[in-house]
Amino acid sequence: MSDEKPTATILPFKRPTAAQKHKGKTLCREGFHKWKVVTNNKFDTKQGKLVTVYECTRCGKQKVKAH
Repeated sequence: MSDEKPTATILPFKRPTAAQKHKGKTLCREGFHKWKVVTNNKFDTKQGKLVTVYECTRCGKQKVKAH
């Protein structure tokens, strides 16, 4: 019998480059967000209108549009 222990896999730890770290955020910084509808039938009682909430898939910023 051999008393060999299985060796663990070694993962390379290296810092992400600046390009990898900020990938996709430059578009949002310039105002080109990637909007996605979060809620589509939300009623605002103050305005008395239907409200749609949008969220950017890249940076997480939200905007609200009243109809």
